[in-house]
Amino acid sequence: MKLFKILRLLLVFLFALFIFNPAFADLSSDAKIEYNKGIQFYQTGMYSQAADCFKKATEYDPNFIDAYFNLGSLLEYLKQDDDALNAFKQIILRKPDDYEAVYKAAELSKRTGNVEKAIMYLSLIPEDSLIGQRAKELAQSMNVDLATEKANKTAPQSYEDANPMNNNNGVYSDISSPTGVVTDNEGNIYVAAFSDNTIYKIGPDNKKHVYIKNVNISGPIGLVRDSAGNLYIANYNKDNILKVDKSGKVTELISNIPKPYCMHISGNLLFISVQGNNTVVRYKLGN
Repeated sequence: MKLFKILRLLLVFLFALFIFNPAFADLSSDAKIEYNKGIQFYQTGMYSQAADCFKKATEYDPNFIDAYFNLGSLLEYLKQDDDALNAFKQIILRKPDDYEAVYKAAELSKRTGNVEKAIMYLSLIPEDSLIGQRAKELAQSMNVDLATEKANKTAPQSYEDANPMNNNNGVYSDISSPTGVVTDNEGNIYVAAFSDNTIYKIGPDNKKHVYIKNVNISGPIGLVRDSAGNLYIANYNKDNILKVDKSGKVTELISNIPKPYCMHISGNLLFISVQGNNTVVRYKLGN
């Protein structure tokens, strides 16, 4: 019952923020509609339907932090802990200093039996933050002294670690719906995550980072790099090909490519397999 009361207050508060906070002006209209529907379902006790709406809001706008938080809170209340944890992870990827989300990820990791991951999350919460005391208490419940844990460990470079060294057999984990993979000459691996609309970069240090997260990316599948270091993305859900230059700038290279899939570069020619019309497109890249 206590969790229910906290959840109710949280959702009402976030609803107020949604109405009056100018930051929400940048959200898509579809995301706003689904978010409001989620609030309405929640207020009538239709929690599963509310969660579905908050999930749709994040699909329309993958950077909708409050929708992820409401989704995670509801899924936790519905005892869907694994899915709740994934929702809070999405917040952490986009806003690493959202320590409330980091704490929830730690709490859910503990509950799902991954104590090591729970401690990792807790070690990322500053002691002087608003949630620092709660993090300390959760660590103590696992017989861990958080101050000692932080002192004995080097701060991680990212929230999610890939597993194997690049020159050994192994598995890179915690990548949502991985599709295209490409490498560079510096030992980095780039992976497209279809459902996250994200390109991850795994460095030689075995750490996974968000390389590109952009509103124009939707359903990335094929990846390829040219000799100048530009990255090309087969943007399946938006029927186009995106170019990401070395500075991280994202531009549309080719439009009206129905369901692009795999890509290959030979010289200055880009080849694209197109599922939408059963063709392969050849495109000449600039000098």
